[in-house]
Amino acid sequence: MKGALNGLLAVISLIIAAVSFYYYTQSSDNKLYLVGSIIFLVAGLALGGLFLSGRVNKTEDIHITE
Repeated sequence: MKGALNGLLAVISLIIAAVSFYYYTQSSDNKLYLVGSIIFLVAGLALGGLFLSGRVNKTEDIHITE
């Protein structure tokens, strides 16, 4: 459940970052939307990395011939 939660939070965070950036482009140079989009973008990338790192099978050797 922990991996799926990280994936879900990553998607939600990236959606919030996109919406915040859209509002920044539509506003009259409001820096709060820009800072929010950068923060949520970094959070989305971090949570996505945690989600994908949990998907790697660490018990088996991976060979290039497989």
